[in-house]
Amino acid sequence: MDNMMDEISQRANLAFSNQMEMLTFFLSDKQQYGVNVFKIIEVVETPKEITEMPQTQPAIVGAMDFRGKVVTVIDLGLALGLAPIQVGKELSYVIVCEYSGMIQGLMVSQPNKLITRSWEEIKSPGSNFLDNAYLTALTYEKNGDAIQILDVEKILGEIIGSDEIIADELLAKKQEVDISNFKVMVVDDSKAARGQIEKTLEQMGTPYESFNAAAQAYEYLLHNYQSSSDPLYALIISDIEMPGMDGFTFTRKMKQHTDTRLSTIPMALHSSMSNESNRVKALEMGADDFIPKYQANSIASLVLRWHAKVSGQV
Repeated sequence: MDNMMDEISQRANLAFSNQMEMLTFFLSDKQQYGVNVFKIIEVVETPKEITEMPQTQPAIVGAMDFRGKVVTVIDLGLALGLAPIQVGKELSYVIVCEYSGMIQGLMVSQPNKLITRSWEEIKSPGSNFLDNAYLTALTYEKNGDAIQILDVEKILGEIIGSDEIIADELLAKKQEVDISNFKVMVVDDSKAARGQIEKTLEQMGTPYESFNAAAQAYEYLLHNYQSSSDPLYALIISDIEMPGMDGFTFTRKMKQHTDTRLSTIPMALHSSMSNESNRVKALEMGADDFIPKYQANSIASLVLRWHAKVSGQV
């Protein structure tokens, strides 16, 4: 396991080139799943005893001590409707991850291996499937076996919840400015994440258009800016992890475009990979801003901040 974590650290520091570094693992159904290594802090054997947490969602097994911190442990298979892991009776592991500023433990049957995939090799299972499932993307082994990439944000949102209420002071600031013409483009392959951003923008009174793929959004921008003399968007909020084209590549293409109407649109990357190192990497890739997912106040503050900058108030 130590060797696996050393390799995770090495892979997490690779230069961004539209690739996903993935740890694959198995659940009780013996299917292979994957999670981005950027979100992983450590993989540990499940403690023999986990402190139970009464009156919680069934998939929450309890809490464990991790480096002196209390970490909630979620049976990932049980959250998907699979057979639960028998803690203390069978060998299992906890993938300790950071999502949107919070550390969670995802309990799995067995970690498998580390693989690298181009985002072009990672496919969306289709919009109709995504509406009702926890699967956000698929990729394949050389022998044709599928690796299912889960929408962990959606799972955590349903189990733990997300912050959808904007603070009163931010709503008060919104009343002091006119942001009705501050149009935002939202790009995220997760329906749950798009919905959370859209709810926040609606509370702010900010017009928006949403896209579920960076490649689609980029082509839309290219086509429409050719026939328009005015900027279509005042701000773009984009996820990082997306099939086909990731947010880093999307940002780089926008910032390197010869048409200044495209290259000067503020690009804010919005990700559950929310630690400081990923903020730094996002800015190195040319992003103008970076905010964690599932934090309504962060989105509201972002809109107010960039409205002020674009309108020359700061």
